[in-house]
Amino acid sequence: MTRSDPLIDVSIVIPMYDEQANAPELVRQLRTMMDGQPQRYEVIFVDDGSHDDTIPALKQAIGGDGRFTVIEFMKNFGQTAAMAAGFERARGKVIVPMDGDLQNDPADVPGLVAKLDEPPGWDIVSGWRKNRQDRLFSRRFPSVIANRLIKRLTWTTEIHDFGCSLKAYRRVVLEDVRLYGEMHRFLPAVCKWRGAKVTEMVVHHRPRTAGRSKYGLKRTFKVLLDLLTVKFLGDYLTKPIYFFGKLTLAAVAVSFLALAIAIAQKYGYLTGHDEPIRLNNNILVMFAVMTFLMGVMFVMIGIISELLVRIYHESQDRRPYKIRNVHTPAPGRDRDEH
Repeated sequence: MTRSDPLIDVSIVIPMYDEQANAPELVRQLRTMMDGQPQRYEVIFVDDGSHDDTIPALKQAIGGDGRFTVIEFMKNFGQTAAMAAGFERARGKVIVPMDGDLQNDPADVPGLVAKLDEPPGWDIVSGWRKNRQDRLFSRRFPSVIANRLIKRLTWTTEIHDFGCSLKAYRRVVLEDVRLYGEMHRFLPAVCKWRGAKVTEMVVHHRPRTAGRSKYGLKRTFKVLLDLLTVKFLGDYLTKPIYFFGKLTLAAVAVSFLALAIAIAQKYGYLTGHDEPIRLNNNILVMFAVMTFLMGVMFVMIGIISELLVRIYHESQDRRPYKIRNVHTPAPGRDRDEH
């Protein structure tokens, strides 16, 4: 994120995927909200490879309003990649991502932005859909479980609703943050690990009135896998050998315990009968050897991981998406950037 413009106060980033029916009304509500604010706003729509007429609907609704930009992906790369593209393009001092399905209310954006300046001064204000308008078993129940698990593993106790896209970030906390997989929902936790001050604000959540939801139970498994990645990166990104060192200690401890039991059984102890068990006939000896070798392997993996971490930090950036066109309308014309 290197782009900046002192004339832009707030950048709103909105991923869109097959939201043709919602696009005109969303643009209207955003324009109404922005017209009533003293700050300078911009809106960046990122079309994530829609198969319907989302792009034409957006461009027609935007008209010649230069405050709106539409980024068009070549194919569907996912919500996280769409947010990353929007963040890269954003010029505002505050960046506000939100969903494009009209369930997030644009009228909440000024409140989120204003709360950043409330004492003691916040870097991130996360939206909380306290009265969520979604199906209980397919959306709300899995979300409750996932939120509790994420909160516990990331130690981000300030947030009740990690899945809410509507948040306000100071630009500085997103510098050098790279998003992959489904990582966008863990952004507050990642930024908090880097020193950001995080709080929460209740926002409106409206029922979907048009289009089809892109979320379901199958996405929960992906979120859990990404949570494991985030937990590892948060605790061991700079020193992965510490993680594998713990596994090594555990494997070696189990190895010596198994060998000790085998030796005791050789002398007639812990056998359950009077006959001793010779070491060459005791499966625990093989188990001890196997776990000891696992410990050696964990050490080697830790060393390799240390080398990979250094390569990671020194390698050149590579974005996880590819843009086809960027449409930036100016009064009276529509300019495409290739």
